[in-house]
Amino acid sequence: MSLQDMLRERMDAAEALYQRAEQMDDAVEGRGKLCGKLRAELRFLRRADGGQVALKASHLNSTNLTHLTAVLNSAESLEGVVAVLRVFSYRDADGQARTLTVDVVADGGRTWVKSVGRKAEALHNIWQGRGRYGAKSIVGQAEDFTLASQQQPLGYVHPRVVFAFYNGVSEPVARHLEEMGVAVRGDVVAVDAVSTEDCEDGEDDDDNDDEGEEPELEATRVDRGTVLASLAFPADAGVEECGRVNLDITALIAYVSSLSHGRCRLAFREPVLTEQAAQERQRPVLPVLDAVMAGKELYACRAAVDDFQTILDTLGGPGEKERARQLLSRLQLVDDWPSERALALEPSAKVNRRSLLIFGTGDRLRAVTLTANARFVRAAANQGVRFSVFVHEPRALTEGKEWRAMPV
Repeated sequence: MSLQDMLRERMDAAEALYQRAEQMDDAVEGRGKLCGKLRAELRFLRRADGGQVALKASHLNSTNLTHLTAVLNSAESLEGVVAVLRVFSYRDADGQARTLTVDVVADGGRTWVKSVGRKAEALHNIWQGRGRYGAKSIVGQAEDFTLASQQQPLGYVHPRVVFAFYNGVSEPVARHLEEMGVAVRGDVVAVDAVSTEDCEDGEDDDDNDDEGEEPELEATRVDRGTVLASLAFPADAGVEECGRVNLDITALIAYVSSLSHGRCRLAFREPVLTEQAAQERQRPVLPVLDAVMAGKELYACRAAVDDFQTILDTLGGPGEKERARQLLSRLQLVDDWPSERALALEPSAKVNRRSLLIFGTGDRLRAVTLTANARFVRAAANQGVRFSVFVHEPRALTEGKEWRAMPV
């Protein structure tokens, strides 16, 4: 195949990938980053096609398209994808601050996926110390992933680490990864020994440095014709769920709101209440809250209950107050006792003391906090603190305002 034919093939592939990435749910964090990387690849290829770049075979062999294809394939194969190319901070074994890019965060955040597009030969030879100078082995990358995941619990359970291989993985490497607790997906293939020059792999990977001296040791060929096992993504990651739920003020209000109990076919004088009523007609919030709370130990701290009671006394109707009484009887009331990492947050307009007490106490309890306060959750995450939360749509107390609302 000529260089021009290879260039056209790469351009068609990049364009198709970009179209697929654009169709990804807008709610998936990192969608824009993935699209941006694909646009950058397209720009370079188009410049080469227009003669602005002197085209070389190395340009086409070192493209990131292989890795980006693997990322997109993984994202499309998994349920509950919340992010792609998300960067996590962690500390290595020496206590040094590091960052790690997780290709796909799935299962609501409980599964981390590294998508590997490199060929099985290259991965195997780097693992054996026969790769190019500076190339990090897939096992070294797995060590980083497992260490980082242990420092980023979700629902107080460490995310499961999955390595997905789209060009195969040798059986020894797959076995080594599984012994480390890393789940392997893809074709597991056999190996046999051949000379170095037969095993060169020009495909680039974001986690590998391909520059440096060529290896002189004998390499190993992976026989991709002999597939020992094909491991597909599981439908269920099988990660343990947290057994405790901490309700914040917004969750307490939403649970007892008249809107959440059938009184949503109304248009209120207040636009925000009319909007919430319309949302409730389309997406009832009570079944969502009940599903999260079912079979769990339920908690609320004094800061949340005291403020909820004040709001209820001021705005609540008779039905809402009765439902509140019943709900509070189901909860374990605990003193405010925020965790150290919550107290370390810098106060701001979005990070106020009341939220620190509520979310911090949930963190201390190792409970998932049920909340509609997405602003605080994002603000804390921007400071490097990711609380274990379930974010629901807000619902206000409306019973006292129904008398002047219009039916819809």
